[in-house]
Amino acid sequence: MILKRNPMKFIKDPVHGYVEVEAALLPILDSPPVQRLRHVKQLGFSYLVYPGANHTRFEHSLGTMHLATLLARHLALDPAEVRLIAAAGLLHDIGHGPFSHTSEAFLAEFAGHDHHRVEHLLAGPALASALGGADLDPAAIAALIRGEHPLADLIHGDLDADRMDYLQRDAHYTGAPYGTVDAERLIQSSLLQGGGLGIDESGIQAAESLLIARTLMRPAVYFHHTSRIATSMLGLALCEHAQDGGGDPRALARLDDGGLCQALAGSGSGVARSLLGGLMERRLYKRALYIGKDQAGGSFLTGRTSIARMRALAGEIAEAAGRETWEVLVDIPPFPADMSMGVQVRNRTATLDLSLVSPLVNTLNETRRSQWRLGVYAPGEHVAAVEQAAVEVLHVKRATRQDTLAWRESTED
Repeated sequence: MILKRNPMKFIKDPVHGYVEVEAALLPILDSPPVQRLRHVKQLGFSYLVYPGANHTRFEHSLGTMHLATLLARHLALDPAEVRLIAAAGLLHDIGHGPFSHTSEAFLAEFAGHDHHRVEHLLAGPALASALGGADLDPAAIAALIRGEHPLADLIHGDLDADRMDYLQRDAHYTGAPYGTVDAERLIQSSLLQGGGLGIDESGIQAAESLLIARTLMRPAVYFHHTSRIATSMLGLALCEHAQDGGGDPRALARLDDGGLCQALAGSGSGVARSLLGGLMERRLYKRALYIGKDQAGGSFLTGRTSIARMRALAGEIAEAAGRETWEVLVDIPPFPADMSMGVQVRNRTATLDLSLVSPLVNTLNETRRSQWRLGVYAPGEHVAAVEQAAVEVLHVKRATRQDTLAWRESTED
C-alpha cells in the first residue's frame, strides 16, 4: 500500500512501518537499476531452508534508506547531506549480481565485478538524469558506497544503517529469532567522531545486540550448510556455462535472478543445466566433509581461496574417489574478520574502542572464528567415497570430541 502526500511518498514496509521517500528521490527510486532489485533475492538460495526468505534487495534498499535518513537527521547533518545519505542508502546495492552474494565470488573472479563499484551504473542515462534532478553528486554517492567518504560509516561501517536493516529484515522473513537489533537506541546514541561514526556509552548494549545478532545469524542463516551447498552448485554451473561459450561473464552481473536462470537453462553445458535443475527442484548435493578451523589446514584460514583453487582441489578429490570432477564441490569461505574494532565509545572522560569497553566483542569474534566451516559436497550416493578421498587430499586432522559435537549441532536441515 502506498500513501501519496506532498512533497514525499510513504511506502508501507513490514519491518519499519511507513518509509518516507522525498519527492526529489522518486525518479531514483523508479530508475531501472533500482527497480531491478525487485527481482534479486536478498538471501540468494536461503529460501531452500527458510521458505519465507523470498524478500528482495529492493525492500532492503528502502529500509537502509529509511534508517540512514533517521541517522543523518539525528546527527544534525544539513539537508543536502541528509539527501545524499538517503540516496546512497537507496542505491548501495544496485551493484549486486543475480541472487545477491550467491553469484558474487564467480563474478569477482571471472568478471572483475565488485558490487561496491557502482560508478558505471550511476553514469547510466536514467540515474544520471535522476541524480542531476535531485542535485546529487554521483562521485560522492559512489564514495559513500565504497566506504571512502567522510560520512561513509553511516552506510558502510560496523554499526551502519545497512546492517541495522538487513539483520532485522532477514530475521523477519526467515523466522530466525536471532536478528534482534535496537535500531532506535543505536541511532539515538550515535555521534560523529573525528574518524567516523561512534556511539555514546548509553548505546553500548544496543551495539552489543547488533553484534550478537550478526554472530548468531551467521551459522543459522548466512552460512547455513544448505545455502552453502546451493551457492556452490550455482558457482559450478556458472563456471561450466562460461567455459562452454556462455558469453561475457560481465553480462551476467547485469541480469536479475530470472534472467540468470533463463541463461543457464539455455546453456550449452549439460552440467550447468543439470545443476540448475537440481537447484530449482531442491535436488541438492550432500555434505561429504564439513570441518572447522581445528581440523582444516592453516593455509585455508588466511586470505580468500580462489574458485580456481577450489575447483583444482575438487578435481583431485574426484579423481581419488573415482568420480567425475563436477560431482565434487569444495567450499572454502573466507575466514571471518573481526567485528567493530573501529567503533569508538564516548563516556564522560574519554573515547575508547568498543572492544575495550565491552569484553563481549572479543568473545563474539572468537565465536565467529569457531563457526567457520570448510565443506566438501557430492551427490548423496557418492558421499562416502568422496569423504574418504577428501580427508586424504586435504590432509584433514583427526576430529576431537569438540569437533564431533560441532558436527552434530550443525546437521539440522
